[in-house]
Amino acid sequence: MPPLLGVNIDHVATVRQARRTDEPDPIWAAVEAQLGGADGITFHLREDRRHILDRDAKLLKETVSVNLNMEMAIDSEIVAIAADLRPSQCTLVPEKREELTTEGGLDVIRHRSRVASAVTTLREAGIKVSAFIEPIGEQISASADVGFHAVELWTGAWAHATNEQERQAALSTLSYAIDVGLKAGIDVLGGHGLTYRNIGPIAALPGFTEFNIGHSIIARAMFVGLRQAVREMKELIIRHARD
Repeated sequence: MPPLLGVNIDHVATVRQARRTDEPDPIWAAVEAQLGGADGITFHLREDRRHILDRDAKLLKETVSVNLNMEMAIDSEIVAIAADLRPSQCTLVPEKREELTTEGGLDVIRHRSRVASAVTTLREAGIKVSAFIEPIGEQISASADVGFHAVELWTGAWAHATNEQERQAALSTLSYAIDVGLKAGIDVLGGHGLTYRNIGPIAALPGFTEFNIGHSIIARAMFVGLRQAVREMKELIIRHARD
């Protein structure tokens, strides 16, 4: 079975918040993405509420019929919101107020106690829990140890590679990390910087179960519409996964 496609709709909310108005509505974006074949909808309720708002999170829970993945920091307030909202899945990520988007992975080893507490709370609420981490064996093992159901591997090294040597090194690192995750008995997802131009070799790596992609799909949607943009990305993933 080819990897699933989760579509991140944060950038739709970013455009809305630029004018502090009511459009474009990320709820409509979630509907369009589902009609285009998205297997999941991802949103990030940040502590500073810079794009997705509490109102959005509640409406997404009520309207999304596919996997609903809430990206979130390990902040206690956000954990409590997630436990009450009960999306299908929560992905714990690092969060810095000065960053444009999430960069790098959560350091599960360094923040083990706080991470474990958040994982326990979310699991008790019946939520699948994933860690957005860098493809490092020790981080993957620690994620499995504290109770994560899955890890989402940061694919930034591949996305930012500028030559063939860097690209091959990134693929090798991801392949090794996938193997570590599967041997630990957890699902392995991928995300960060994936585009229509670079998804092929990543989709061809055996072991990934899902990719979460936002910016590239929303950018493409400006010209072809969100349904078509999602269809195109999903077709690429399926095609390369079968090669």
